[in-house]
Amino acid sequence: MATAPRSAAMEVTGSRYCGGTVRGRMEGWGSYTLPTGTEYRGELRDGTFHGRGALLFPGGGTYQAVWHRGVPVEGKFTFADGLEYAAERWHYCDGYDRRFYTEICSGLRPAGISQLTNLDPPRNIPEGCYDCGDGFYNPKTRIVIDYKLRFLRNADDEEHEWIIRTCRKAEEGAPGQKPSP
Repeated sequence: MATAPRSAAMEVTGSRYCGGTVRGRMEGWGSYTLPTGTEYRGELRDGTFHGRGALLFPGGGTYQAVWHRGVPVEGKFTFADGLEYAAERWHYCDGYDRRFYTEICSGLRPAGISQLTNLDPPRNIPEGCYDCGDGFYNPKTRIVIDYKLRFLRNADDEEHEWIIRTCRKAEEGAPGQKPSP
C-alpha cells in the first residue's frame, strides 16, 4: 500500500487525506479531513469509510461507528462535554428535567445564580445574533459563522425559524464580538 498523494479532486474540494491507497483509492487505515474541519479517522476500503472509524467534529463531538461502504451501521455520538447521545431513554434536557449536563455532573448553582448554557460562563454573543450551538447566527444576513467567526452556512427558512424560536440571543448592549460581514 502506498501513501496517498493529494489528488486533484481533493484540491478542488479542500479535503485532505493521509493514509494508504490501492489503485488510487483510499484503502486501509487513514485520516480524511473535510473542508469543514470534520475529520474521519479509521478504516477505509475502495475509497469509502468501511470498518471501525470515528468522525471528529471541530466543536469537540465524536461519532464512533462501524461503517459499511460509507454508511454507519452502528455507532454512538459523544458531545464535547462527555455526554453520550442515546436515541432511546434520552433523559437529558427533556420535559421533566431541564438541567444542563454540567449541572447534572456538578450540581445546581445557588438560588439566583442561573446557568444560561451548558458552557459556563456562556459565550459572548455578537450584538443582534443568536448562539445556535455550532456558531453564531445573524438573522439579517441569514449566515451562520463558527465560534472563530468563520463562515459555516446560509440558513434556510426552516433553520431561521428554529433559531429565532429556540436559541439564546445576545442581550441588548451586552459586550461581545462583532461578526465579520
